[in-house]
Amino acid sequence: ITFTLDSANRATLNVFDLLGRQVALLVDAQLPVGSYTVTFDASHLPGGVYLYQLTQGTAEDTRRMVLIK
Repeated sequence: ITFTLDSANRATLNVFDLLGRQVALLVDAQLPVGSYTVTFDASHLPGGVYLYQLTQGTAEDTRRMVLIK
C-alpha cells in the first residue's frame, strides 16, 4: 500500500473487513513529509474484499482492495 503525506502529521493505516472489523493496523506513527510503501501480510486472512483507511491529522482516505488467494 503506497501513500504520500503532504505535511508532517500523525498517520494511521488500518485494514478492515466488510463488516467493519479491524483486521490489521499497519501504521500508527508521527511521520515526516514524504512517500511511503507499507507491506500488508494477509496470509492469515481469507480471500475477499477489504478496506484500508489512511488517517492523517483530520483527513481520512478509504480505499478498497481485493485479496485473491
